Amino acid sequence: MPHADTSYFPPNATKPEIYTQLLSEAQGLLHNQRNWISNLSNVASLLWHAYAALPAPVNWSGFYIRQDKFPNVALPDPHILWLGPFQGRPACQEIRFGRGVCGAAALKRETVVVGDVFAFPGHIACDASSRSEIVVPILVGGETVGILDVDCTVVDGFDEVDRGFLEELAGLLARGCDW
Repeated sequence: MPHADTSYFPPNATKPEIYTQLLSEAQGLLHNQRNWISNLSNVASLLWHAYAALPAPVNWSGFYIRQDKFPNVALPDPHILWLGPFQGRPACQEIRFGRGVCGAAALKRETVVVGDVFAFPGHIACDASSRSEIVVPILVGGETVGILDVDCTVVDGFDEVDRGFLEELAGLLARGCDW
């Protein structure tokens, strides 16, 4: 059973140590639970607490989910992302595939790391304090079912360590949820 201690990350841990613990805790939270809403909610909280233990000033972390994955949508469009579980300031509620960093990652089905969001053509500024961003698609059967989005208040806030661990987390979520 998940416990609040899951979100405790020790001070002064290295980035790889924090991410390794995050992946381990995420696996535990997903154990015997396949509902994507529950799982992404817990993982959004876990990410938020993990980033609080690191010096990188992350100001938003969460998920956008392909619209047709939501229950009871009259005319679902598989090329629109809807805001899912997140931590941070209120965010854009809908992003079309191909628009902004999130839409680019969803359309390309590959991770997009942007060192300076002001230099990214078509960037969607949901929070004016965001300066860099990493977006990792969640792929099931080769198709984007959602994206993991993390924003940082400094330029070049993300590196290959972030990319590798967040891609591993996206794979865990792809396998661990019923989409």
